[in-house]
Amino acid sequence: MLKDFLYLKEKNLKDVIELLLKSYTCSFSDSEQTLKRNSLGKAHHRLMILVDNKPGIRVTEILNCLKITKQSLNRVIQDLIKKNLINLVKGEKDGREKKIYLTTKGMEFSNNLFSSQKTRILSAFKKSSPDEVLYFKNVLKRIIE
Repeated sequence: MLKDFLYLKEKNLKDVIELLLKSYTCSFSDSEQTLKRNSLGKAHHRLMILVDNKPGIRVTEILNCLKITKQSLNRVIQDLIKKNLINLVKGEKDGREKKIYLTTKGMEFSNNLFSSQKTRILSAFKKSSPDEVLYFKNVLKRIIE
């Protein structure tokens, strides 16, 4: 019975944190060259992922999700607007509310970034059982909560 809780030991938790860091570093390094060629960085990539997955995401949602300042987000938004990758649209009910959408060029760019990451993640998923993938996603969601 005690063996069932070995995964809760501090050493195991530290190992998991290291694995999270390494998996993040590896999966995001796959798209690094594409970002560099376009004079963009990780902050731009994170925003592109959120907007691609949730078209019309509000600026306030992004701030909460990425845990960054409004000033930092504004710089990234302006860079992506200048490169015609995103559009900033005022809310219909509240003009102060801003929603972000990918442009056609932005969708192509985001798909290019995703393709480089998809190969690594798809390969890992193919080597895993459906239950492992489901459990993995559920654990990641609980870490976020």
